[in-house]
Amino acid sequence: MKTFLFLFTLFFLVAPVTQASEEIKIADTSLSEHKGRIIVHVKELKKVEGLLGVSIYNSKKGFPEEHELAYANRIKKITATEEDVVFENLPWGQYAVSIMHDENSNGKLDKKSFIFFAIPKEGVGVSNNPKIGKGGPKYEDSVFTLNTSELDVNIAMKYLFQ
Repeated sequence: MKTFLFLFTLFFLVAPVTQASEEIKIADTSLSEHKGRIIVHVKELKKVEGLLGVSIYNSKKGFPEEHELAYANRIKKITATEEDVVFENLPWGQYAVSIMHDENSNGKLDKKSFIFFAIPKEGVGVSNNPKIGKGGPKYEDSVFTLNTSELDVNIAMKYLFQ
């Protein structure tokens, strides 16, 4: 009888803890499994020529110019003054978008160099359309949160050298 009481008590003390931890695991994994799509609407392209390079970052590392460090990249031939680029199946989280208008299709952002800095000669843009000052746009000013199945991001191109 003592053995039965011991097992009975042990079962009721341990079972709720085990069950609660399993519930927590289920809740945690379900949140990380949410995915969505981001539709980047690029506006105010100056010319209908060249390529549009769009990079999406999930950290500030490499933002906005080191596209090889981006979470994902898309390149699209420009066919209109407004273009859409879609990123599918992205985990919910924080992102920032960086865009370049490669007008001469040479695969890089051409710049005009000065003594201490360089200014892009081709169009650029980032999410949230922050004012671009010294040192370029910051990740913190460009970041947004994907927490829905579909999110639209509007970016107006900026041409600093006309």
